[in-house]
Amino acid sequence: MKVAGLGFRSNASVASLRDALDAAGGSEGLAAVATVSDKADAAALRAFAQELGLPIRGIPAAMLAEIETTTQSELIVTRFGTGSVAEAAAVAAAGRGARLISVRAVSQDRTATAAIAEGDGE
Repeated sequence: MKVAGLGFRSNASVASLRDALDAAGGSEGLAAVATVSDKADAAALRAFAQELGLPIRGIPAAMLAEIETTTQSELIVTRFGTGSVAEAAAVAAAGRGARLISVRAVSQDRTATAAIAEGDGE
């Protein structure tokens, strides 16, 4: 199962999310998008997931904090306990044996990040 993890600011647009995902490798073959639970209902994310025809998986912040990430943002470590919401959400949602196949990529407007992981989906 291939999942895109997304991290984003409250002012991120659908275009920002699309740009970040494109920079991470695109949407081909994705089964879902994932982010921290608190942001899973964001309008831009809902619209983007609908555009892609994918479900949204909300991952509790406590679960994200347990996942080591390749990239590190001090701001994100302080706020969420993990180095990258995008990377941690992708790994958590992809299931057992998940591994990153694309590290965090940032949208041109710097309001969204995306990473892609693959796992067994359980």
